Amino acid sequence: MLNMIKYLRLLLLPFSALYGIVVVCRNKCYDIGLFKSASFDLPVICVGNLVVGGSGKSPVTEYLVHLLKGYKIAILSRGYGRKTRGFILADENANAQTIGDEPMQFYSKFRHVTVAVCEDRVHGINRLKDSHDLIILDDAYQHRRVKPGFSILLFEYQKLLSWQFLLPAGNLREPFSGYKRAQALLVTKAPVQPDAIESAACKKKFGDIPAGELSFSFISYGNLKHLFSGVEQACDTLKKDTTVFLLTGIANPAPLLAHLKGYSNHIAQYNYPDHHQFSRQNITQLVNAFKNERSKEKIIITTEKDAQRLLAVTLKELLLNLPVFYLPIKIELQEKDKATFDQKILNYVSGTTRNR
Repeated sequence: MLNMIKYLRLLLLPFSALYGIVVVCRNKCYDIGLFKSASFDLPVICVGNLVVGGSGKSPVTEYLVHLLKGYKIAILSRGYGRKTRGFILADENANAQTIGDEPMQFYSKFRHVTVAVCEDRVHGINRLKDSHDLIILDDAYQHRRVKPGFSILLFEYQKLLSWQFLLPAGNLREPFSGYKRAQALLVTKAPVQPDAIESAACKKKFGDIPAGELSFSFISYGNLKHLFSGVEQACDTLKKDTTVFLLTGIANPAPLLAHLKGYSNHIAQYNYPDHHQFSRQNITQLVNAFKNERSKEKIIITTEKDAQRLLAVTLKELLLNLPVFYLPIKIELQEKDKATFDQKILNYVSGTTRNR
């Protein structure tokens, strides 16, 4: 099967070359001003990546909310996977279907922050700019109609160590050289103590970048939280013989799986594509397997992002009275990188706000 996929990708390389030409020409048109980008007189921070799929944008966005807590913040997202269109402000009636799972996660955690979705980021910023100190754009690096004042570009550690190709043969949205538009480069999902040789290999991908330009971060896991009650339970309360039913609809569940293997020897995976809209059939299959499991120690675990989609009425009723927990995550920067990374962002925001 793997060989088949490998050969299929080789067959797609000519299309990747064509795609790359189109993307390079489009970017060049923006660079020389043939296509217009809108700039704004308040701090606009873009969190993005070069590849299709997750690289930790949501945890980085949440990191920025904590870092910049003294400002009135708006998070503007496209709202991927929502069933609506246009500009929508998150409110008490919002759910994953109306604004998307990631914006819903932001709204649930940060009630002091404005969360909005709009596929037209220029229009979205214009709706928000007069009543906020700064705007964080979630996943907008390729949205060249906006010229953010500060872009943070993310690279997943393991993917950075391997060859990457442009769509459709690979996962790159644009050529790797696109990183040069960013003001900060952040490696995500690295080991807590990265291997020196691998770290050097990561840095080599960017040529002779100045010291402090590339930062490394790792995932930190919180306590398990019950989907409905919010009751917390530490991961180390799981026993080795506990059967974990792991439900995911994210781009790369491997780090989460590795983390849970440190607590349980029995993990049954129910893995779906990123942003998958869980159906009643999907959840019924999971629930039936859970109920038929003979082990007395058993639990259903999902991610915080997936939890937002499980709160839909048609799915919620299937999971009531079951031990369904989600596992929150956050990013932490390597100690040697944190001060420099944080200060660059704080300097940009304070300087831009002062100029405004």
